[in-house]
Amino acid sequence: MKLQLPPGDFAAYIFDCDGTLADTMPLHYKAWLAVLKDHGCDFPEAFFYELGGVPTENIVQILNERHGRAMPVKETAAIKDEMFIQMIPQTMPIEPVVDLVHQFHGVKPLAVASGGKCEIVMKTLNALGILGMFQAIVTVEDYRSGKPAPDPFLEAARQLGIAPEKCLVFEDTTAGITAARAANMQWVLVEPPTRKA
Repeated sequence: MKLQLPPGDFAAYIFDCDGTLADTMPLHYKAWLAVLKDHGCDFPEAFFYELGGVPTENIVQILNERHGRAMPVKETAAIKDEMFIQMIPQTMPIEPVVDLVHQFHGVKPLAVASGGKCEIVMKTLNALGILGMFQAIVTVEDYRSGKPAPDPFLEAARQLGIAPEKCLVFEDTTAGITAARAANMQWVLVEPPTRKA
């Protein structure tokens, strides 16, 4: 995978975490399937990827509506997160994006803007060996509305002290790209890693 960066000199770089820096999406999906099995709830893989960037509790609500279930939202989300946390050591980097973090570290301000919980994002970045490379780490606890709202990226720019239009965002989801656009930031779409069949 080769990343095409838009022309221009950017003052800061903001990265999504899951699916952008870390190849965690297959692990998240595995955790979801394990939790939903107890509820007899179907979650097709294509639909899971459509919901990339959506906070865990919101996904439980979406699944409840879609399947006429009444899974307890907070409890189901907490169990799913706990299962995922146990899998974090298996996380692999998305090499071209992590290479950019190493390249820009110490040269430009860097931030992470994620829809994930702080504990999970920190552990994921730590598993990749890049936790100390970011001046700001924005997680679901830090803003009111998640992607596709611009809040996560605007908060990251605020913490870095950089004007939004001078930031470049790296994202793997439609919701994330919509959020970057709404934040008046340029963006790079990170394609999902090719899976070995």
